[in-house]
Amino acid sequence: MALLTASSVTQSASNVAPAAIGTSNTISAGDIGTRGCLLNVINGAAASVDVTLVDPGRTPAGNAGLVSAQAVANGTDRWFRLGPALVDPATGVATVTVSAAASVTYKLIRL
Repeated sequence: MALLTASSVTQSASNVAPAAIGTSNTISAGDIGTRGCLLNVINGAAASVDVTLVDPGRTPAGNAGLVSAQAVANGTDRWFRLGPALVDPATGVATVTVSAAASVTYKLIRL
């Protein structure tokens, strides 16, 4: 798993360069903080990709939390908000998976 790097936007105008994303990624609890963070997935590939924010929660019966993949069409980008509830208390990170990583990049912004 690759740990994604977050940027802080502290000025009224900031440049944040996109970086390569993997198929299995983590975001540290410190970058998510109490306010969350924004993940921009930029799909430069020829086909749609699915992005999944993994729910580390458990149901009362002990089953894993529900996850649903969100599509990012080819040639587009999509923003995802990650809150503190997505951080797995056992690992201290949130997990984000992407169905394919070729020609897909990201920007991660701390709130």
